[in-house]
Amino acid sequence: MGVYRSRNAFSGPLTADRLAGVELPRTPLGRRGYRPEDVHALLHRLAYEVGERNRRLDLVQDENRRLKQALRDWQAECAAKRQGVG
Repeated sequence: MGVYRSRNAFSGPLTADRLAGVELPRTPLGRRGYRPEDVHALLHRLAYEVGERNRRLDLVQDENRRLKQALRDWQAECAAKRQGVG
């Protein structure tokens, strides 16, 4: 799945600094508020980016658990060899 793109959303990865600087265009003809399509585009983009980051974080945490378990197994194997069990 690719990055959500919209004519209203800016390109590149979203960072805290970029989000703090977002200025959505106002509605035309002096009406108050923001254009709904711009707000929805930004919300969809944010939802996508947060979901992707969470997915990647889950992968990293799974890999971290796997590596920790492999290290524990290796340490136990080395300890057993030192004690003449293995």
